[in-house]
Amino acid sequence: MSLMFRTRRKPQDEMISKVGRMQEACRHGAEYARQGASTAAERMGPTAQQTREAAMERMLQAREWSAPRLEQAARYVESDLAPRVSSFLDETAHRVEPPQTSRRSRKGVMMMLAAVAALGVAGVVMTRRSGKTDPFFDEPLPEKTAAESDGKVQQPKA
Repeated sequence: MSLMFRTRRKPQDEMISKVGRMQEACRHGAEYARQGASTAAERMGPTAQQTREAAMERMLQAREWSAPRLEQAARYVESDLAPRVSSFLDETAHRVEPPQTSRRSRKGVMMMLAAVAALGVAGVVMTRRSGKTDPFFDEPLPEKTAAESDGKVQQPKA
């Protein structure tokens, strides 16, 4: 069995008139909404201004109240809390730091090495002053004359 759907076609004029009525209703609704918003703005304008002024006044009062308390807190942190935190951190650092055993042994070895080097230099100087020969060159040192022993410097002979 075949079903046939029948669609009744509405006349074109009837459709156009419905669309026109809907458009007119939308325009009328938009105009009504604009008028309502305008009326509400006129009524709410002064109230909004009063609210704005009251909020500004409350903000100034809150700032006046909080400023001395912030200064007091700053003084407490600076004078009481910061030194405590600093000493706590310093103590913790000393507890965490490992013992320094290896550096002390290096310092001792280096000091002994420096002492031996100083003794060696002193020995070379003493040997050189007391000996008649230059320890680095096996040549005899020139003998001091009487003029040199007086502390006067003489010109070398050419």
